[in-house]
Amino acid sequence: MVASFNETRIREQIVRYGASLFNRGLTPGSSGNISVRLDDGGWLVTPTNASLGFLDPASLSRLDAKGNLLAGDKPTKEAPLHAALYDTVRHSRAVVHLHSTHSVALSMLPDVDPTAVLPPLTPYYLMRAGRTALVPYFRPGDPAVADAIKGLAGKYTSVLLANHGPVVAGKDLEAAVYAIEEMEETAKLHLLLRNLNPRHLSPSQVDDLARHFDLPASPHSHDDE
Repeated sequence: MVASFNETRIREQIVRYGASLFNRGLTPGSSGNISVRLDDGGWLVTPTNASLGFLDPASLSRLDAKGNLLAGDKPTKEAPLHAALYDTVRHSRAVVHLHSTHSVALSMLPDVDPTAVLPPLTPYYLMRAGRTALVPYFRPGDPAVADAIKGLAGKYTSVLLANHGPVVAGKDLEAAVYAIEEMEETAKLHLLLRNLNPRHLSPSQVDDLARHFDLPASPHSHDDE
């Protein structure tokens, strides 16, 4: 099938952002995957066993709106995860999944709040990623993870898969990449500050961000005030 100008541009964008994420060590080896939903309801997604650092724009998997492969290489086994976010987070047009070190480490801690994995440490975490839900462990590629995502009913644009890694949906690929980068940096800060009683943003400061940047209501504890 012949790609439109817009689809060609998106293919190049996926390759460029994939290389940036890989080169900065945010997802090693052939881990991680990226997808972008197209105007016809179908989507482009990175292939299975493909390193984000060495993607070929012509080999990206082209799926129709039902997830059937139309062209390109076999898609990532995590395609059901992407589909679940597109189905529930209605405004989303891109999904990024990484195996970034600090987020994966955070997902293994026993005291993580599944409704708000990270505390409100910085404004940009809330502005980019919003609150993050923890999804229980599923074998990579297990279609059951899609049901777990759908169970969140679109309330979260960022989720953390236990013992696996972060997944973020955005209004476009740039937004999704920026959000997952903020999530990883906030996970790093959180781990560095554990047991040091860091100062979080107060509930009033979180509410102020929500008013100014049209953020969803936050479930973060009011214990900080």
